[in-house]
Amino acid sequence: MSSVLYDAQGPRAKRRNVVLTVIFLVATAALLWWVYKALKDKGQLEWALWEPFFSGTEAWSTYIWPGLQNTLKAAALAVIIALPLGAVLGIARLSDHAWVRVPAAVVVEFFRSIPVLVLMIFGLALFAQYTNVSSDDRPLYAVVTGLVLYNASVLAEIVRAGILSLPQGQGEAAKAIGLRKGQLMRLILLPQAVTAMLPAIVSQLVVIVKDTALGGAVLTYSELLSSANTMSGYYGANVIASFTVVAVIFIALNFALTSFASWLERRLRRAKKSTGAVVGANDAQIAGTAGTGGGGTV
Repeated sequence: MSSVLYDAQGPRAKRRNVVLTVIFLVATAALLWWVYKALKDKGQLEWALWEPFFSGTEAWSTYIWPGLQNTLKAAALAVIIALPLGAVLGIARLSDHAWVRVPAAVVVEFFRSIPVLVLMIFGLALFAQYTNVSSDDRPLYAVVTGLVLYNASVLAEIVRAGILSLPQGQGEAAKAIGLRKGQLMRLILLPQAVTAMLPAIVSQLVVIVKDTALGGAVLTYSELLSSANTMSGYYGANVIASFTVVAVIFIALNFALTSFASWLERRLRRAKKSTGAVVGANDAQIAGTAGTGGGGTV
């Protein structure tokens, strides 16, 4: 039996797939055993190195929670600024006026081509030379600046692609009933494009959360990952334990973000499917009577 995408496997193909699956599982088990043995030989699995995270709250209240707060603060500020800025730049790139479209394209292509770490470093130098921002706040300002400039440019391309993915008939129908370009964008195109853009936007939000770690690695911003370095030195070089806990926190944080986005996307799709009004038989008969002046039904 075959389908549109592939032909059904024969006996030889099934046997080959079973053999390859067994080989893959054996290789995976061997790799996990090698990692476990290497960690055990180095003493990284000793309970004394993992105990601070499971007994007492000192490690969490002193290192992890403050670092997580700073990570969420930088990510939240970057998201709040980058989302509307990216939407404005994406819409500007679709403008009919060259004096709007061309500068927006230059800004997007320029900042999208520069690594976010370089933008953070330039931001730190900018705030140090030309502003009165204190040295304690400069890392936060620099991290948020770099994240906003880079991710707003990426989000602008996501918005532009989401709008262009809609059928052209949507815009033509709106223009036929007399809507202006701004009304067309605000009332017709953007609401429909949000659902299509949502997965890509959430992926970029996850990138923002993870890229805050660059500020800790280079700009001495005390976010979650940098707190793991300090924590591992304080608790006897438990590097594996500290970074494992931090990695689990990042995974849980990003998983919660993507799960919320998936739920929101499903809700938006259901809402679009349920917006049509149902006309009953009596309503149709009344409408027919009003339209023809008689008692006929539609």
